Amino acid sequence: MKVLVLNGPNLNRLGKREPGIYGAETLQDVENRLIKVSKEHFVDISFYQSNVEGYLIDKIHEAQDSDMDGIIFNPGAFTHTSIALRDAIASVDVPVIEIHISNIHSREPFRHTSVIAPVCIGQLAGFGTNGYELALQAFLLRRNGVEL
Repeated sequence: MKVLVLNGPNLNRLGKREPGIYGAETLQDVENRLIKVSKEHFVDISFYQSNVEGYLIDKIHEAQDSDMDGIIFNPGAFTHTSIALRDAIASVDVPVIEIHISNIHSREPFRHTSVIAPVCIGQLAGFGTNGYELALQAFLLRRNGVEL
């Protein structure tokens, strides 16, 4: 099983940016935790973060060509604005789980709408950085034939 963990704008600032909302864990901490879990379950996991929308689109397209089994995607603020990312997800046959560290539905009204969610197999929001591991667990369930 191959999974791509894709992170959008400002997620490179985890641990420094608004720790009251996003916590003290860095993106590297999150990746290290996922590497540990992926080794236990024989998952080939890769990571990519960019603040540039076009680079994220390229990675989504490449996921199809690389035979990825799933994408765990935290699109950051692009969640609410990027029709281009939504269309990129819709253009590939790779299932995507959208995640957010904070609960976007309990924050400012402009954060309540995700243009990404309708083309994803699910969305996790508000579980902190544990959402990444929960998304990986969901892909492991799918690998084992559990319908989600």
